[in-house]
Amino acid sequence: MMEHDAEALWACLRSDGDGARLEVLVAPKASRNALVGVHDGRLKVQIKAPPVDGAANETLVRFLAKQLDLPRSAVSLVAGQTSRRKTVRLPLEVDELARRLLTLL
Repeated sequence: MMEHDAEALWACLRSDGDGARLEVLVAPKASRNALVGVHDGRLKVQIKAPPVDGAANETLVRFLAKQLDLPRSAVSLVAGQTSRRKTVRLPLEVDELARRLLTLL
């Protein structure tokens, strides 16, 4: 079940010093790149790229950077390189990240 409310989104976010960590569930080989909603405590993101040779990871990082209006170099994958369940680090305060994501969902 997908949820789009703020409370569900907050479950995906963690403060990380001067930034935030976002828990993501990736659905590779989708028809388009899209933020779907919150599923199982993670932000579900559809990615067109296949999970081969890091293509889905790179597409995820680039897509999140573009959606959140951040430079590509500011977004990093910190866990889950070979899993659908990933953790992404972003240089935003948790409140600001939540605000931006809520406008996109």
